[in-house]
Amino acid sequence: MITQFTSSMDGEAQETHLLQGIPDNYGGVKVDLTEPMTIEDFVPKLRASLVAWRSQGKKGIWMKLADGLDNLIAPAKAEGFVCHHAEREYTMLTSWISELPNTLPANASRRIGVGAFVLNKNTREVLVVQEIDGHFKGTGVWKLPTGVINEGENIWEGALREVEEETGIKTKFVEVLAFRESHQAFLERKTDIFFLCELEPITFEIKIQDSEILAAKWMPIEEYVNQPWNQKKELFRFMANICLKRSQEMGYMGFSTVRTTGRENYLYCNSDHANLLNATRGLASTSTPTPR
Repeated sequence: MITQFTSSMDGEAQETHLLQGIPDNYGGVKVDLTEPMTIEDFVPKLRASLVAWRSQGKKGIWMKLADGLDNLIAPAKAEGFVCHHAEREYTMLTSWISELPNTLPANASRRIGVGAFVLNKNTREVLVVQEIDGHFKGTGVWKLPTGVINEGENIWEGALREVEEETGIKTKFVEVLAFRESHQAFLERKTDIFFLCELEPITFEIKIQDSEILAAKWMPIEEYVNQPWNQKKELFRFMANICLKRSQEMGYMGFSTVRTTGRENYLYCNSDHANLLNATRGLASTSTPTPR
């Protein structure tokens, strides 16, 4: 516990405990509160801490309140803090206490989605689904399996997972064929980035996910592409035509993976260049990364 001494009106020194903070790499402080605390205990500590941090030239303050400390949110806001973001386990508040321009990064503004083009090259049929709920409910449209990437999940991993969850089909990753941005698309606020991936099926027997999927089947690629919905909606027409060209092996090239050293990260680049980079490292290809 850090203690600061201040002078009272009668000149006697008074002891004030400070909040425990850890300096960050940008001249700020990170405070992680996990134990219950009353407002009467919290407010004097927060005020004294802010005085101390300002005197030290600190800038951005990040205050993480564990689940159950909701009683501290309102008094923290009264001292100049704002809500940055919230998760199930905590609420993050921030305060900029410097005279310099505020450089605290905003909360994450993008969501990553993925769609899977799974082609049976022997029959030239593509794996398609009809959804129980959502935008396509009741439309009769057959669409590619789609979903949202989980936290800490690679794009290719998410594509494999979504296909297996929705249809029971096991696959291996081939390439990212294309991606698009759509602004104010999620909660009328966030940008949605959607990656269209090609996957190669390993199994072929369909077992649908009853909670989300109404039906799933293998459909001739031309029938999928020529659905009225795909022809009417420009974005869907573009993506369907990419899938068709890829199925015809007319030289459409996407982005393959190159695994970087150190932390498990993947660089997506032109497939020819990916193969070249992987060859220099003694890898035949990383178009089929190893699941974690």
